[in-house]
Amino acid sequence: MNSTLNTKWNKCLDIIKDNVSEKIFNAWFADIKPLKHEDNTLTIQVKSNFVYEFIEANYVGLLRTTLFKVMGNGTQLMYSVLTDKENDLTMEVSTENYSNKGSGNSGNNSPKAMQEVVQDLDPMLISRYTFDNYVEGISNRLSRSVAMSVADKPGRVFTPLFIHGSSGVGKTHLVNAIGCKIKELHPELRVLYVSAHLFQVQYTDSILQKNFNDFMRFYQSIDVLIIDDIQEFAGLQKTQNAFFHIFNHLHLNGKQLIMTSDRSPAQLQGMEERMITRFKWGMTAEIEKPDLELRKNILRNKIHKDGLKFPEEVITYIAEHVNASIRDLEGIVVSIMAHSTINNADIDINLARRIVGDFSDYEKKTITIDEIIKTVADYYGVEVSAINTRSRKREVVLVRQVAMYLAKKHLDLSTSKIGQYVGNRDHATVLHACKTVTNLADTDKQFNSELNEIDRILQSA
Repeated sequence: MNSTLNTKWNKCLDIIKDNVSEKIFNAWFADIKPLKHEDNTLTIQVKSNFVYEFIEANYVGLLRTTLFKVMGNGTQLMYSVLTDKENDLTMEVSTENYSNKGSGNSGNNSPKAMQEVVQDLDPMLISRYTFDNYVEGISNRLSRSVAMSVADKPGRVFTPLFIHGSSGVGKTHLVNAIGCKIKELHPELRVLYVSAHLFQVQYTDSILQKNFNDFMRFYQSIDVLIIDDIQEFAGLQKTQNAFFHIFNHLHLNGKQLIMTSDRSPAQLQGMEERMITRFKWGMTAEIEKPDLELRKNILRNKIHKDGLKFPEEVITYIAEHVNASIRDLEGIVVSIMAHSTINNADIDINLARRIVGDFSDYEKKTITIDEIIKTVADYYGVEVSAINTRSRKREVVLVRQVAMYLAKKHLDLSTSKIGQYVGNRDHATVLHACKTVTNLADTDKQFNSELNEIDRILQSA
């Protein structure tokens, strides 16, 4: 190894050692080896993809600062990741390529900036999400098949494509896989992946900065538009109106629209009926929670990708006891590997039991606004669809008020947001509903008993 490079890297390690605990240093940094320093880029070798991802997620800022101090400002970082220890196979990954969903800051991806350089449009896709690493099973087979058809013939088979399913089942992975495949097969097409939140931020900025026309022209110039978490448009009438016109323009011109949501179009609350109707125009596909065999395969894929080795009994145990989402499965793998690395412990069934047990202890039942509305409506024998009508029937009003009260009790939502979801009412109506339900519960024993029963059903479901 070059002695000068070795000396400089040791200086980097000394700085890092002063900024992290001894246990963290020994677990994540001590085994890193500097390979070369050329063209102002330092290449370091890490022993697995797991180590690479952990450092990028938690300590890349410290690494950058350290490199600038020791090797000069602007020093770039490249990882050589050991992917196969037996055959000494590695892959090089740049820190700039570390996955970035792009939902936080629009930066140079603002509509006006992108309109000016539309031929160089950043699709904002998550490049690590591909069809190749999307593990198929019964729960997602239809969605994956439809997605591949769309990638092959965008705008010609299923548009819009509406993919829904609970959190963590792989919706974001699948739609990014579509986008990445389209860019590969049809490089001439302008593809854009954007979260509903970022779309809303860009829309608001365009109004404040008086460039709404640029905003609209930009989005109407897209060939393949992917909107993630479309349910976040709930209650945002002006945003929905802007998207309505973008949707119509793209659809009429044979462009591809792809949307994801945590619920089906029929279950979307706070969304204009004309939007829901359009969501149903094309193909609606649900991704269900993964079954046992798929959970095992997802774990094997994650473990292999990270260059790890888990006993088969550990994989089976995790798959049998963690079934909420793919995200939870991958989180367990990360936790087990972290505990094993930091504590120098074997990955065995005892460690798996402890980590999964800790996960179960801290896991709380997540109550959603949809569950609250459905539970209350079912209890009083009222159709859920009646909630969004202007009906003043006593039983419908009661369902709205109880749903608002329970939403205020269980969810971390503002009164305005609750009102948007429950009947599209304003915050004053929610406050009045909560006060009415509280007063009624204090004075009417029968109603108080009903309220407690609904609450019990909701929390035990």
